[in-house]
Amino acid sequence: MPKTTSKTNPARELVFGDLWEYDPAPETADPKLKQRYDLFINGAFVAPKKGSYFATINPANETKIADIALADAADVNSACIAAQKAFVSVWGKMPGKERGKYLYRIARLLQDHAREFAIAETLDGGKAIKESRDFDIPMAAAHFFYHAGWADKLEHLAPGRKVAPHGVVGQVIPWNFPLLMLAWKIAPALAAGNCVVLKPAETTSITALKFGEICQEAGLPNGVVNIVSGAAETGAAVISHPLTTKVAFTGSTEVGKSIMRSLAGTDKKMTLELGGKAANIVFDDAPLDQAVEGIVNGIFFNQGHVCCAGSRLLVQESVADEVLAKLKRRIAVLRVGDPMDKNTDLGAINSREQLAKITDLAKSGVTEGAEKYDTGCKLPAKGFFFRPTIFTNVSMSHRIAREEIFGPVLSILTFRTPEEALEKANNTPYGLSAGVWTDKGSRILKMSAQLKAGVVWANTYNKFDPTSPFGGFKESGFGREGGKQGLLDYLSVV
Repeated sequence: MPKTTSKTNPARELVFGDLWEYDPAPETADPKLKQRYDLFINGAFVAPKKGSYFATINPANETKIADIALADAADVNSACIAAQKAFVSVWGKMPGKERGKYLYRIARLLQDHAREFAIAETLDGGKAIKESRDFDIPMAAAHFFYHAGWADKLEHLAPGRKVAPHGVVGQVIPWNFPLLMLAWKIAPALAAGNCVVLKPAETTSITALKFGEICQEAGLPNGVVNIVSGAAETGAAVISHPLTTKVAFTGSTEVGKSIMRSLAGTDKKMTLELGGKAANIVFDDAPLDQAVEGIVNGIFFNQGHVCCAGSRLLVQESVADEVLAKLKRRIAVLRVGDPMDKNTDLGAINSREQLAKITDLAKSGVTEGAEKYDTGCKLPAKGFFFRPTIFTNVSMSHRIAREEIFGPVLSILTFRTPEEALEKANNTPYGLSAGVWTDKGSRILKMSAQLKAGVVWANTYNKFDPTSPFGGFKESGFGREGGKQGLLDYLSVV
């Protein structure tokens, strides 16, 4: 690489490439973290009955952040009893107009505490601060705003029919979007008149428990929202408790199947948002530069920790080489490192276990004959990090083309005709999402109708809105979140 001598200091040599390096730009707001987080039950923070806690760590540097309460079946029982009492005595019979006021208040408080929540989310989960700041927290607030508006209009969801809340809703959320998944679950449940017992993911409980503070600040009646942190056993206790009449779960397909088996024969309502292996399809008439940006966003957003990630790229043969060249140039400038740095594009992988899974699947791609490419960028010495990676020469039989990696790994396949693209895109047990890139509106309409996916994006990817329903087909689950359809899932219709 050519070098030049600094005019101000002839002894100092500058490499041209170094001139493009950014100075560190760490986020400095106070996240107001506690050393210990208790359970949020009946409007108050209470210690677990057995006094058990577990550590939550920062995946970017492997240091302990706080101790989190470990709820057992007795704690879950207390939470469910509190929720049932609140539903019967206050929330279930409160006019929708009054419920909406609480939801509006929560939404505004989330906006007021946005920087605090964004930093807490990044420290606990590892995602880049600019994503927490610009997407997760604003979108969480937007869901409360949207559902607040529906609280006094529920009769318009099913004209000519009667709607009623289920009662106590048990909810279990994942670690990839902790606060946003909480909003997706709690906002419609409360708007519909239900009370909630929610179990956050074990590795990312902080923002959920901080949300309990928001509930207190909003003056939400005691017992309407209850948050019980813990491991898989805690979630199982929430789902199986006799007082929970409706269950909402977001997570892996394997756990979703287990939940279905455990609830078989009961009269509990259920919605499941599970795994995905989305196809992002690029035709030869697509705006390729725009498509490359969509590809990058589709797979590398949130380190690939996205159920609907566009992890299978299907490119028409005639433009495959051009797309690959553009994609390699684009990922060469992605910055991997400290999630708290506002220049970072990819932060830390959520946990050591998830990093091991991603690494294992990437190794299988090489073993099975695919060609691996990554930027070779330097990774931090501590923490859980993985370079943005793409695989070419991938066949449909490769594990990386079939299994959900849930990390920044893209498998590239080619096709010649739209029929071949459809066949490859639908050749998966999943059916959560897909993307189509083309200049022809008629092709977009045809593809979207024939793709077996709950959400199909056209000339964009990972675009979300509270008014738009989200959910899958096949092993990606059933039920919807967001929009009128998602709200209806929290109501019985007669």
